[in-house]
Amino acid sequence: MSSLARLTELGIELPSVVPPVAAYVPAVRTGSLVYTSGQLPMAGGVMAQTGLVGGPVTAEQAKDLARTCALNALAAIDALVGLDNVTRVVKVVGFVASAPGFTGQPGVVNGASELLGDVFGPAGVHARSAIGVAALPLDAPVEVELIVEVA
Repeated sequence: MSSLARLTELGIELPSVVPPVAAYVPAVRTGSLVYTSGQLPMAGGVMAQTGLVGGPVTAEQAKDLARTCALNALAAIDALVGLDNVTRVVKVVGFVASAPGFTGQPGVVNGASELLGDVFGPAGVHARSAIGVAALPLDAPVEVELIVEVA
């Protein structure tokens, strides 16, 4: 089953590509790899939620936001090379704007990882980093970037 068909089966609509907020492009291809820029949890042109995770943003809310970030990354990949050309998710990097003492970054980034598994099946299993940071652009709670292999 194609990735786009799988999204439809899951009841997920791929969002529009989020326009860059600075001097970069949403995704680039080199050889058989596509790298996305860090994607924020933008939905309908606005930040879905702001603040630190483990503070005003709960870990469960942040997990949903990480899923939104991953969807935005998939939209960037689709616009560049077509989502159905993805043969493997190679790496996920998730940044979590963390309140002091918050150590649940891996659970937050699971929002992105689980979505990729749902969409790509075994080809969605990937290497990953989940990093806690003091702040992210536009006060985003989460930022996710992907590296995928394409045909």
